[in-house]
Amino acid sequence: MDPLSLSKIAALSAADFVTGNPDATVFRIINDTRHIKAGDLYVALRGERFDGNNFIKEAAEKGAVGALYDGDAPAELPSSFGLLKVSNTLKSLTDLAAAWRKVLPLRSVVLTGSSGKTSTKDFAAAVLRSKLRVNCTQGNFNNHIGLPLSILTASTDDQVAVWEIGMNHRGEIAPLAALAEPDIAVITNIGTAHIGFLGSCEVIAEEKGDLLAALPSSGVAILPADDVFCDRLAKRTQARVVRVGIGIGDLQATNLTATTEGTHFEISYQGTSHAAFLPVIGQHMVTNALLALAIGLECGVSLEIGIEALKNITPSKSRLSVHYLNKVTLIDDAYNANPDSMEAALSTMASLPSQGRCIAVLGRMGELGDYESEGYQRVGVAAAKVLDILIVVGHDVSLLAQTARDAGMNDVYVVENNKEAIDSLISLARSGDMILVKGSNAAGMKEVVNSCQRHFISSK
Repeated sequence: MDPLSLSKIAALSAADFVTGNPDATVFRIINDTRHIKAGDLYVALRGERFDGNNFIKEAAEKGAVGALYDGDAPAELPSSFGLLKVSNTLKSLTDLAAAWRKVLPLRSVVLTGSSGKTSTKDFAAAVLRSKLRVNCTQGNFNNHIGLPLSILTASTDDQVAVWEIGMNHRGEIAPLAALAEPDIAVITNIGTAHIGFLGSCEVIAEEKGDLLAALPSSGVAILPADDVFCDRLAKRTQARVVRVGIGIGDLQATNLTATTEGTHFEISYQGTSHAAFLPVIGQHMVTNALLALAIGLECGVSLEIGIEALKNITPSKSRLSVHYLNKVTLIDDAYNANPDSMEAALSTMASLPSQGRCIAVLGRMGELGDYESEGYQRVGVAAAKVLDILIVVGHDVSLLAQTARDAGMNDVYVVENNKEAIDSLISLARSGDMILVKGSNAAGMKEVVNSCQRHFISSK
């Protein structure tokens, strides 16, 4: 964000200026007092279990210029501390972001999808930064709070923004898209993430497609050509549509060769061919890279420059990160899980060269609803095709294990918790084995990853 005066922020957010210096300069908008720095404006949001208004004094003590608040302010505040009173801080934060978006001259790239959003965002930012000044969503700040905060980090010097938006209920994408005002819209895929809340992939596609409906006719939609919903999604917009895919689309990847260091492939575009390397494993990651390269092309970054930028990308933590330990190779994909990403991780593991056996420690998947049985059965079948040993964590995931057994797999173990999973893994794994760890965030599979790293690094 450009430096703004308190009085300017009050005007943009329709706040009442209660106290403080109207000319005081704000350099950053923040809603978490744990990260307050001098020059910040604190936004006192409310949650189910907290009231941000209770932390205004802490914000002042840490150097905040002022606070946007909707409750009662503490009496003992410095006279210079700005108080901007509103009726609802979340609404005012959104209004402030909307007003700031109107000021920004940048080109807006907005992406969503059932999986791969953060990786695609990171890839796209790397490609675009090779030529342009880029604003980018930090972490996964992609909801009704994260997007406004992301927009407010952009400055008028930025040339392009890459903003990620997410949802888990119907009706959430449209207002986020309206706020971001996309010039380029990207959908990474349509899958089963959050299907428990939305009921079907068809409804998920409809919800994600609301991003495309927000595009102006002068905009561009970038879609995965091999997604079953691609054509349906393309009909949601009057904008130009660019399709990418493995062996299909306007921008294609062919001749993929997987290694534990990443993936080598060829890119075909408008009659030309280019050699490429992505230092991240997984065919689906190559699709994400194609989406990023297509974004780059639309923003004036050549394929040659984009390909070079992707060679140096750093994989996001716990998203198919490969660790070479003392005796084994560990694939950390513990960030999150749904049936689609589980199948993709297992397929990726099977594509990699290995001197030993393939072992997976799989935890539960969240938000499946009525799709739970089918989802676990899908993963069980996929596991039986590629694994030598399967460790399933939690008896609520036992259907996955039983399906793998029914599909002909013998070495299947169901354990009660992560500690038992770690103990089983340590007793079963041997030199040369490849180990995949994956599950939803709530399953806490990172505990298994960390213990695995500690044990196999120290073991002799």
